[in-house]
Amino acid sequence: MVFSSIIFLAYFLPIFLLLYFIVDKKYKNGLLLIGSIIFYSWGAPKFIFVILLTTFIDFHLVKLMDSTQKKLHKRILLTLSISINVGLLFYFKYCNFFIGNINRVLGVAGGGEISLLNVIMPIGISFYTFETITYVVDVYRKVHKPLKKFWDYQLYIILFPKLIAGPIIRYHDLADQITERPDKVDDKLLGFYRFAIGLGKKVIIANYLGAQAQHIFNWDYQQLDAVGAWMGALCFTFQIYFDFAGYSDMAIGIGRMLGFKFPENFHNPYTATSITDFWRRWHISLGKWMKSYLYIPLGGNRVKPEILVYVNLCIVFLISGFWHGAMWSFILWGAYHGIFLVLERAFLLKVYDKIGRVPSMIITFIIVVVGWVPFKLESVRLSWQYIKAMFSFEVSGKFHWDHEFYFYFFLAVFFSFFTVSKWGQKIQDSIYVKEYGNVKHALATVISIALMIVCVGFIAANGFNPFIYFRF
Repeated sequence: MVFSSIIFLAYFLPIFLLLYFIVDKKYKNGLLLIGSIIFYSWGAPKFIFVILLTTFIDFHLVKLMDSTQKKLHKRILLTLSISINVGLLFYFKYCNFFIGNINRVLGVAGGGEISLLNVIMPIGISFYTFETITYVVDVYRKVHKPLKKFWDYQLYIILFPKLIAGPIIRYHDLADQITERPDKVDDKLLGFYRFAIGLGKKVIIANYLGAQAQHIFNWDYQQLDAVGAWMGALCFTFQIYFDFAGYSDMAIGIGRMLGFKFPENFHNPYTATSITDFWRRWHISLGKWMKSYLYIPLGGNRVKPEILVYVNLCIVFLISGFWHGAMWSFILWGAYHGIFLVLERAFLLKVYDKIGRVPSMIITFIIVVVGWVPFKLESVRLSWQYIKAMFSFEVSGKFHWDHEFYFYFFLAVFFSFFTVSKWGQKIQDSIYVKEYGNVKHALATVISIALMIVCVGFIAANGFNPFIYFRF
């Protein structure tokens, strides 16, 4: 079940919210846990048992780890918990990747072949695995005490607004909200506005440009000219942003309606003036996770000599790429960003400072657009062919777009770079940051209801409604 489906919008969400708002406070967590189990089981009934079993094991391992006084025992239990979760992620997501590559080596050597495993990856496993790791590590580091009740821990892991695609919420950022959170009308309204905005991003912009991107990427790349190739890459660039950022907005909005305050996951990433800046703005929760639980434990930027800092950056982004998918194209995408981060730390940031904000932003945006090609194609060979077409400088005149396309493309460009100007930043702050009075609430309610109606109409009329990060 996805947020942008009719069954979720017309049935699950309104029924669940109605029950949640009318039940007594002491039953809200129980209802939320049941709702989360139903939400996940709707699309993956078999895999809900994997989550339920691993959360049961993790809760008791961490409880035992917290109670023991011996450091060695703590480390053993820490290692055991992480190994179980990473092991399951490896089995479901990466096992066939390694078997396939071993088979290629064996084929070259004239050896036999290992049979691929018949496994299906549980939806959202990459996201909730990282959250289980934050729980055990935060408790081990004494950042926060473990939850007292097993059901509260299970709710932290499978809380349905963020279960499928994040944000990846670190345990210490959500722990206190699991057991105690406010029940305010203001939060319900603000959550509804945020949900409507996210749905609009996803359904109106991402779905339309996603269909256009798919059309171009399905071409024979030998026949693709530079104009078509760049337009396809740009359409996907805007699709993945409005698709994922829209879903994050919906998650944050639902969470807010339930009394939770989830961390922001996007902050106008295409206005970044460097790749370093881009990763402060794109998938923020993943970046914070990587920094807290991988980069800093590796030594971060404190290690000497400087070359080791570069190594740490490359390791983090290779793993980040591999986290997205068990394919060489994702590893290439991670390495691509890692290399630019190293170059920026070495000298490029000084160059960007000299040339100014706008040129730096344009250069960064082009780097990001090119990087999305292997992410989209999931093939190193096809990615190289497509990028060659982008830089062929051939103009064949094969591609023509109508006024409808330019309208949606303009919407994507406008809202992606909306905050470059001061007035755009003020408008965004007035929507997301500043307090609402009665008049502002009334206006926002009318606009949000109208936007919801339009979005439902788009979903009913259009069969193209994918979600890119659903596969991770």
